[in-house]
Amino acid sequence: MHENLDTTTPGGRLVFHVFAALAEFIRELIVQGTREGLAAARARGRIGGRPTGATEEVIKAARDLLPDPGRSITSIAKLSESPRAPSTTTSRTCERSGPAPCRSNSTRAGGKH
Repeated sequence: MHENLDTTTPGGRLVFHVFAALAEFIRELIVQGTREGLAAARARGRIGGRPTGATEEVIKAARDLLPDPGRSITSIAKLSESPRAPSTTTSRTCERSGPAPCRSNSTRAGGKH
């Protein structure tokens, strides 16, 4: 739109509101189509999102390695073949997994932040 829209006049406010209503309508159509597409994909057995990176066994093995000060979180993530960023993945996994001793790289001996 290259013309000036004077919203101080009744006609300008009407045009503004019509454009806003159309934009809202189009947005709702997109949202509805996206939800219908996701529901159809789920009905076909497709699940969206990033694949889970660790099974319960891998999480337990990684948590068992955490108390060793000679191991960094990056090395533990490489051993467990974690597909995500090591520091955030491990800390989130530790937060969800319970009261095991979880530490970030910055709290390890000699760790740099």
